Amino acid sequence: MTHTKFQPRITTAHIMEAAERLRDYRAGKQSLDARLADETNWWHSRYGKEGKAEAGKSTSAWLFNSIAHKHADLCDNYPVCRVLPREPGDEDEAAMLSSILPVITQRCHFEKIYSDNAWSKLKHGLAGYGIFWNPALENGFGDVDIKRVDTANLFWAPGVTDIQESPHLYLVSLEDTQTLLSRYPALAEEKAWQRMSGAVPDMGGSYLGGMEGASDKIAVVDWYYKITTLNGRTLLHYVKFVGETLLYASENDPDYADRGWYDHGQYPFVLDVFYPREGTPEGYGLISVGRNAQGYIDELDGRLLEYANWASRVRYWAKRSLGVNEQDFLDLNRHIIEVEGDIDEEKLRQITLSPMDSALSELRQMKIEELKETTGTKDVSLGGTSGGVTAAAAITALQEAGEKGSRDCLAGTYRAFVDMMCQVIELIRQFYDSARTFRITGEDGGYTYLTYSNRGITDRENGHSGDGETSYYRPIFDVDVRAEKQSPHSRAERNALMLSLYESGMLDEGREAVALRVLEGMEFEGVSALRATLRAAGGAEG
Repeated sequence: MTHTKFQPRITTAHIMEAAERLRDYRAGKQSLDARLADETNWWHSRYGKEGKAEAGKSTSAWLFNSIAHKHADLCDNYPVCRVLPREPGDEDEAAMLSSILPVITQRCHFEKIYSDNAWSKLKHGLAGYGIFWNPALENGFGDVDIKRVDTANLFWAPGVTDIQESPHLYLVSLEDTQTLLSRYPALAEEKAWQRMSGAVPDMGGSYLGGMEGASDKIAVVDWYYKITTLNGRTLLHYVKFVGETLLYASENDPDYADRGWYDHGQYPFVLDVFYPREGTPEGYGLISVGRNAQGYIDELDGRLLEYANWASRVRYWAKRSLGVNEQDFLDLNRHIIEVEGDIDEEKLRQITLSPMDSALSELRQMKIEELKETTGTKDVSLGGTSGGVTAAAAITALQEAGEKGSRDCLAGTYRAFVDMMCQVIELIRQFYDSARTFRITGEDGGYTYLTYSNRGITDRENGHSGDGETSYYRPIFDVDVRAEKQSPHSRAERNALMLSLYESGMLDEGREAVALRVLEGMEFEGVSALRATLRAAGGAEG
């Protein structure tokens, strides 16, 4: 495509203004960054490789166990989605999107990204995802790329409650110097990377990775901002720069200047928050909630261990005129020890300690129970029971009640997943101009091939025009998320349900219509296939 008389809109002055705004945004986020850094250092000093920051002090893992248990809950309920149409004519497109979205997430290794972000969400209360179009994927064919985003390097306007409300958004990353110079020769010519190498800490930096090896890295800023057009449409634009050097600007690109970087007009980032902090996009996690109780548990553990150490040592009071050779006395292999004079309790007496007050151990147990209660990891949710509860139904009921906190945490993660999948669908709508093939795995383990392009979901003429103007129709979809249950317990539960349906006679020949009415109100894996089988057998509708 040939473009003429196009004037760049983003200049060095705009870059300098954006860099100054970034410093303001970062200053407004210092409290969050400081908390994240403090919590990370605390966690690593206790459970990291070094693990000896406080030598000689007790370090128990009650809080670690709470976080690990909830992480297992999140991974055990890995999300999968179904795309639902809003118009009857879009059902086929929705079914194809439902089939290809899991393939796209699998190509992005989303399961690992999800697991890593689950740790961040639980520990710090905040995890970030990035949903981008990467033209280098699939041998230059391009595809959706979902990445984990370090929220310490993401900056938004102070005072907003949702990052989508921020007028500008910045992501700062450290990139290898030589790789960046090879991609952007203009950067090497201007020597901007030399000026920036010493200023990397001033431009951000991960609280997790530190600044080791920063001399070989360049701080690169991805700047996103929104513009509202005269017709009320919101355009998202994108700029990449280093220091005062512009590397790319979508407003300077004729293909995107009047269209925007992504057609959906949203920042390509989604935050998953645990316990929200009112008035901000931030959140706090289980370290903030349980750190204090964990500290008291460790302190009490230290006191108990110190007492046990003293109580387990046999020590004596001895007068100077005892008349016993100390080395002989301490040598347990000597059967006869020579003494001078008489030995009695006046000269040699064992040191005894008073019994430890039981209140100390009781207080420790109370703090452990407090930590379990506040982090939502009581014994019943971990599979244990108390109070003589032995009936399977009663245990299941207690476990369901104990999992309320986990379900609430999952609800927030699923909302974030819906936002991500909605953005993925919009990227498919924008960039899937050419047909591509997907291998779709069925419930029986077999697979089929599906060829798909965006032809069925792009804007098209509605067929109805008013005032002489042609109107357009854009298919809109909703995303429904459910858990991909992988635990043996959930599989056994589904198997028991099917057996119960069979034993009740619900699946008998001639009762297909009744079974279908019952199954319409049920949701479990394989229910769609069962409904289809019953319809085919009975010729019933529904």
